[in-house]
Amino acid sequence: MADAELLEAAVREAGALARSLFQQSVKGWTKSDGSPVTEADLAVDKVLKARLHEARPDYGWLSEETPDSEARLAHRHVWIVDPIDGTRAFTHGGDEWCVVAALLTDGRPVLAAIYRPMTDDLYQARRGHGASLNGKLLRLTNGRGLAGARILGNASALKQLQSKAPVEAVASGSTPLAMRLARVAQGELDAALSTAPKHDWDLAAGDLLVHEAGGTVTGLNGKMFTYNRRETRQADYVASSHALHAALLEQLATS
Repeated sequence: MADAELLEAAVREAGALARSLFQQSVKGWTKSDGSPVTEADLAVDKVLKARLHEARPDYGWLSEETPDSEARLAHRHVWIVDPIDGTRAFTHGGDEWCVVAALLTDGRPVLAAIYRPMTDDLYQARRGHGASLNGKLLRLTNGRGLAGARILGNASALKQLQSKAPVEAVASGSTPLAMRLARVAQGELDAALSTAPKHDWDLAAGDLLVHEAGGTVTGLNGKMFTYNRRETRQADYVASSHALHAALLEQLATS
C-alpha cells in the first residue's frame, strides 16, 4: 500500500474508534504540561501507531501521546500525529475535534490528513499534488487585503492588528489548531495565527494543506518550519494567502 493510501486508511480507522468513544464515559486527566488527555486519545494513538509505524518500521514516529525518543532524529521519514486534536472539545461534546497525521521527509511534510469523524470530512494534501476536502480541490485566491480580513488568532495579536487595520477578529472558541489551518486552506478564514508557541503535531499537517492550497505558513520571522528537531514546538505561526501573509508579518513585527 502506498504511503498516501496507508495514511488515509489509518486516520479513518482511528477516527471511527474515536467516534465510538465520543460522549462515552472515558477517563480523563491533566498532563504535566497542563493539557488534557483521555483514554480515547491513548486508544486512538495506539491504532495510528499500529497502522502507520508498524507498516513502515523504517520510518520514525512522533506523537503527542507517545513518549518521545530521539531515535526519530536519525530517520529521513517520520510520521507525526495528534490522535485527537481538540481533546477539550471532545470531552465537552463539541464536534470540531479531529484526527491529525502527516508524513515528514527531511523535516518537511509531504503527506497530510486531517479527519473530522463527526462530519466525515477528510482534508488531504500531498506535496506537489495539491490539497483537497473530500476529494474536491482546495485553492486560495490572493484578492483580499488586510482590511476586512477574517483572522483567527490569540487575543494580543488580534488586538495589535486591529489597532492598525480594520480586520475582523474571529473567536477561536474550541477550534483545534489543525482545523484553524484547514479553514484557511478552504477559504473560510483569511488567516490564522498565534504569537504563542505551538506543537509540531498541531502544525505539520495543516502546514502542508495550506501550502498545497496556494497559501503559506511560516513563523513571524518569515521562515518555513522545519519539523523533526529535538525541540517539538515552534515559537509562533502565521497562515494565510501569499498576498495577505506579507502584510500580516509587517504589522505583527511592529509594536
